[in-house]
Amino acid sequence: MSSSLHDLNVTVNGEKIFTTVPSGLRLADFLRDELGLTGTHIGCGEGPCGSCTVLLDGEPVRSCLMLAVQAQGCSIETIESVGTDAELHPVQAALHQHHALQCGFCTPGLVMSAVGMFRNNPHPSRGEIATMLQGHLCRCTGYLNIIEAMETLAGIGEPSSKAEE
Repeated sequence: MSSSLHDLNVTVNGEKIFTTVPSGLRLADFLRDELGLTGTHIGCGEGPCGSCTVLLDGEPVRSCLMLAVQAQGCSIETIESVGTDAELHPVQAALHQHHALQCGFCTPGLVMSAVGMFRNNPHPSRGEIATMLQGHLCRCTGYLNIIEAMETLAGIGEPSSKAEE
């Protein structure tokens, strides 16, 4: 069974992309396989894990649940657009400072959701942070350090007292 092709006009990490994609191509696969943006991870492939989260017109979406053609005319931001090795994004820096990450598989999606949250609300409450985290499964670390990192960034928590190693 062949799938039809569709023109796709999107902006990805600030770059305009004009291409043709199969109708059944998931957005996650388009980003990873067609554009080489492998920071978008595919965990469960069904949405609940949140690893594939990207920002679509500034709002977090599960790219494994969305077809590439559904992003027509939209702006997409992936983890590759957030911070650099030389200068981490504040969300990344807070997670690092609080030792809130381990294997890193869920990290890109978590960071993208947090970036979206802080853009919409620079000072979320602990409850709002917890609500954002409900869409992410992390099997390596507890959520306490992640919550503390986000609270510090929101200005409602204490800076980490853990020594840098």
